[in-house]
Amino acid sequence: MPKQVIESAREGLRRESRELAIDARRDMGNARASLRVFALSVVIAALMGAAGWAFLAALRLATGVREAHLWLFLLLPAVNMATAWLYRNHGLRAQRGNNLVIDSTITGTPIHKRMALLTFACSTATHLAGGSAGREGAAVQMGGTIASNVASLFHVEGHDRRDLMMAGISAAFGAAFGTPLAGAFFGMEMCFIGKLDYSAALYCLTGSFVGNAVSRALGSPFAFEQIAAVPAMSPLTLAVVLAAAVAFGLTAQLFTFCIRTVKRLYARFFTNYLVAAAMGGLLLAVLFLGCGLHAYGGLSEWLVPAAFTGKTTLADPLAKLGMTALTVGAGLQGGEVTPLFGIGASLGGWIGATMLGDPSFMAALGMLGVFGAALNVPVTTIMLGIDMFGASASAYFVIVTFVSYLVAGHQAVYPAQRIVTPKRRSLKGDAELSVEHALEQRRAEIAKMVDANEEDC
Repeated sequence: MPKQVIESAREGLRRESRELAIDARRDMGNARASLRVFALSVVIAALMGAAGWAFLAALRLATGVREAHLWLFLLLPAVNMATAWLYRNHGLRAQRGNNLVIDSTITGTPIHKRMALLTFACSTATHLAGGSAGREGAAVQMGGTIASNVASLFHVEGHDRRDLMMAGISAAFGAAFGTPLAGAFFGMEMCFIGKLDYSAALYCLTGSFVGNAVSRALGSPFAFEQIAAVPAMSPLTLAVVLAAAVAFGLTAQLFTFCIRTVKRLYARFFTNYLVAAAMGGLLLAVLFLGCGLHAYGGLSEWLVPAAFTGKTTLADPLAKLGMTALTVGAGLQGGEVTPLFGIGASLGGWIGATMLGDPSFMAALGMLGVFGAALNVPVTTIMLGIDMFGASASAYFVIVTFVSYLVAGHQAVYPAQRIVTPKRRSLKGDAELSVEHALEQRRAEIAKMVDANEEDC
């Protein structure tokens, strides 16, 4: 009996030893793979930091030249035609922009290196000619291109490649905006609605902080406005903040609706893509110069400080929204985030000055609310608030972010985003669809209802 017990114990120990050895080998293999992805994330972030610095320098130069020579707005038709021709004939799939980066991250489809060159050149040309666009679109496309090509060069596939793509997206955001916390979460959150991919957290944090550090070290200037005072959370303040958050969500919804509408109208009325590009550029040039709207061209970075000091009116966010929708809808390259900052800050500043007597607090909330609702990145938005304004108003950041996010529904600046967790019970049918497919499904349902009503009549 004792011998049997001893033998059984020995067998158990041998089995446990084998299992421990297998676990140790597996852990070592995972550690080696993780270390490889981590090292490549650092390489991608360093490259993106340098690319981000060069891109921001090019935008500053283009903006300075344009502001000194307003006649450059007349180049908008030619710039838009050249952009359309380049992307149609030499862009491969680059015309999808950030949507291609999302698809590449999720499906593993490689991105050709020319995408980074095209978006750098064409986005700079857009700003030189005065198109109302931002910088995040080009930065994310460059980050995605760098990550995709580094992954291909080192034969990284599967989940590791996906992690590298997310690290590239984070590096792009951190390098372009100087907000490393927000950039880290942007990479984990950009591709999905209702999901954070925590498995890429280490690489996204690394990418964003390294990209930001390299960009700053090379000379990229980043400056943020200050909230003059954070009010106590009284019933009146909370009511104003909640009402403003609803307005920010609706503004984000209007922003994405206007861009889609402009694209559909150009496609409907012009069968030749070059004619459509020329007419889109001509309309913008007429509005900027003929109607005196040139202040809303380019990045319009004056809007944010003006909003924080109470010098904006309701006309400012409406004008910037309209000119950005016409610019992006016409096919000019750039991004949407910087215009969203200007739209949100100017709207919030006006609300704050009118309702609370302090524009800066609500201008900050407007920047965050409109941005987060349009891009569907609530956690990124909260971190952006902490990056830009510190943590003293973080409770308000959370309230505004999630209310505006829910109000905006399944609208998105990036139609390729996958809906993992629908925002509302009424939108559960959108689960597992892309935003683009969800909107198409909704339009088809509405068309059926209209047809049924016409038959009844």
